Amino acid sequence: MSGKPVHLAVYDTLADWETGHATAQLARAGHTIRAVGPSTAPVTSTGGLCIQPDAALEDVRPEDSALLILPGADLWDTTDDLAPFARKARAFLAAGVPVAAICGATAGLAREGLLDDRDHTSAVSFYLAATGYAGGERYVETDAVTDGTLVTAGPTEPVAFAREILRLLGVYEGEVLDAWYRLFHDSDAEAYAVLEKAGAL
Repeated sequence: MSGKPVHLAVYDTLADWETGHATAQLARAGHTIRAVGPSTAPVTSTGGLCIQPDAALEDVRPEDSALLILPGADLWDTTDDLAPFARKARAFLAAGVPVAAICGATAGLAREGLLDDRDHTSAVSFYLAATGYAGGERYVETDAVTDGTLVTAGPTEPVAFAREILRLLGVYEGEVLDAWYRLFHDSDAEAYAVLEKAGAL
């Protein structure tokens, strides 16, 4: 691990269920998770949770982070309020620091032009096509995609999203990563033994 924190973007209407597997497993592996909001004012998730950001977006620098996670939110599609988070993602990727976006956040990245020349996925191809982006030919019909330092996933794939993040940050790999995915995605009881043996529980 780099010792640098993982930054989780938080904003009103964020989809609570999309990042929990990733952040919980990262925290259990020793990563510090810091919530980053539009400001340091509390935000409210889709599930009604009040979240107090640790920092404001403008104060977060790529060189001080291990990863930026962008969850989905209604605001990605109804306003331009979250565009600064897509611009911050551009700065992270330009600096070689990973970004992981799921659900509506993928549309935000598409509008920012960040998916035009990278393999990616989302909810469905026509959802991203509606943004007018130029990356339609790079769309992949799968649960989650990693291209370089960018992870993308659709709203129904929080476990696959976490799998790609755990792989990218080197938390798990190979048989252990596969077992983690099988346990949490497929409820495969045999996978538990693999994780237990590896000390990954």
